[in-house]
Amino acid sequence: MAQSASTPASGAVVLVVEDNHLILMSALDFVDTAGYEGVGASNADEAIAILEKRADVKLVFTDIEMPGTIDGVKLAHYIRNRWPPIHLIVASGREILDESQLPTGSKFFSKPYDNTAIVEEMGRMLAAIDAGKPVP
Repeated sequence: MAQSASTPASGAVVLVVEDNHLILMSALDFVDTAGYEGVGASNADEAIAILEKRADVKLVFTDIEMPGTIDGVKLAHYIRNRWPPIHLIVASGREILDESQLPTGSKFFSKPYDNTAIVEEMGRMLAAIDAGKPVP
């Protein structure tokens, strides 16, 4: 169910990074239902490869703990340094982070998270892009 063209950030591309396939599919489903284009990656290395090929990703929603060369926190910092305009949401079921441990403008959610709260935060972040506001 897509949002109308008049909805802020309608159709924006959201990269979801999650190693648990069921959680990844669920997250992609609520991202798509919210009217965004969800793209999935199962680890940080795959996410970076996608970001290198796609200039249209506006937001990354990543888990912290996952296999590969870097975790979600390091991925968030890497993205902020390499692609500063991309907004970041980080989630974890095991670690509780203070947002000061994340790049400026990032948002942290504990699992199990409320899908509605995630979608609302995505909307807020993506509306800032539409309004021409840079990542804080």
